[in-house]
Amino acid sequence: MKRTMTLNLTDAEMTVLEALCEEKGLSKTALVRQALRLYKSVDDRLAKGDKVFVENADKSEKAELMVL
Repeated sequence: MKRTMTLNLTDAEMTVLEALCEEKGLSKTALVRQALRLYKSVDDRLAKGDKVFVENADKSEKAELMVL
């Protein structure tokens, strides 16, 4: 069952959303769904006590992802 929601964004947030949609070739709905899946995945890992890291391509830099 699908449900409808209204989402109010600032101009800056809408600009980011539209740019990401254009870049990824996704609708706004698809992008928000993808973002929710990513957030849930990260949140689940953090809830288990795992740490999440971002590493650059040549592996010379690594930073822990902090979710507020």
